[in-house]
Amino acid sequence: MKAAFVALMVAGVAWVPIASGQDSFGLRSIGALGRAKVDERIGVYERLLGGAPEDLRLQGGLIAAYLQKVRETGDRAYLDRASTLVDRMLQTDGGDFSALRFENEIDLQRHEFQAVAERAEDMVKYAPSDAGTWGNLGDASMELGDYEQAGRAYRRMFMLRPDLGSYNRLAYFRFVTGDAAQGIALMKEAVAAGDPQAENTAWCWAELGDMYLKTGRVGEAAEAYQSALELFPALHRASAGLGKVEAARGDTLAAIRNYERAQSIVPLVEYAGALEDLYTRAGMAAKAKQQRELIEVVEKLGLANGERTNRNLALVLADRGRDLEVAVRLMETEIPTRGDVYTWDAFAWVLFKSGRLADAKAASAKALKLGTPEPMFYRHAKQIASAQ
Repeated sequence: MKAAFVALMVAGVAWVPIASGQDSFGLRSIGALGRAKVDERIGVYERLLGGAPEDLRLQGGLIAAYLQKVRETGDRAYLDRASTLVDRMLQTDGGDFSALRFENEIDLQRHEFQAVAERAEDMVKYAPSDAGTWGNLGDASMELGDYEQAGRAYRRMFMLRPDLGSYNRLAYFRFVTGDAAQGIALMKEAVAAGDPQAENTAWCWAELGDMYLKTGRVGEAAEAYQSALELFPALHRASAGLGKVEAARGDTLAAIRNYERAQSIVPLVEYAGALEDLYTRAGMAAKAKQQRELIEVVEKLGLANGERTNRNLALVLADRGRDLEVAVRLMETEIPTRGDVYTWDAFAWVLFKSGRLADAKAASAKALKLGTPEPMFYRHAKQIASAQ
């Protein structure tokens, strides 16, 4: 169990958009299965496929369920299962459009952003009315830092299919590109649109909570995170969001409880970093040491496995001034393949903590170029700008 816990921390979880294509593969045509919990869906599809292993519709339904399971738990084993099924579909028909779209979904999770962008660009030429592929193109473009293309893709997706998935994406795009008010308004529309899978709607509530918190609306943020947890109690990011709220309010013990819950669900390295800080603040030295050791294990496993990129780990190390050469290496490898403003901010911070002030200032300017209402960017930029 501990090995699996650490493996999840090594893998990390980036911003994960709502799946763009799961409605197209027969889920809702099989009675009420589209509204069933993900484990039930997986069980049903696996049993059905046992009797009809070449049924493409059933394969697609199971892939969608596996991808939903990844979203809910962070368990990368389900991503591998989905990938195996996609490979089987493509072996049968290398041009199967649904399989290619699923391949996009999987490669986004594996941070193969350029490959997804190139594939999706070709796919929308072939099927310009497929909303899900426009979503894939927008998702990849956001991570690459190609915000013009991301905006075009998301607007096209929205015109074709104005639902939770397209509202969610447009909201995130608006927020990142500097329009917090419009981002919040659109995320409210995403919540109102809803989705048969409770986790997807809860995810949007948590996104809304993040937007509120980053714009100083702490009370509304807390309400949004609570709404997320009422809908889907296992949403780790909502528990972590409440941890941030309580930390901002000065209630360290409440913040610890929420972060502990988040970590017990999906053990992200940033949760370990937050808990190390909170335990230290609360005078719980032994527990802080455990989290520090856990971060060290994640780092060592990443090195042993040849991990080349891990933005979240790099930030955790930079925040604590530990193993900065590792943090720099991780970011120098990531920045050529992931040019979004969040990666530039992380790179700037790592460079600053490593004493490369001129490079840090240049990277920070790129992080600030869109006016993203992200307090972390401005905290970092202020320290970098004032350094001599």
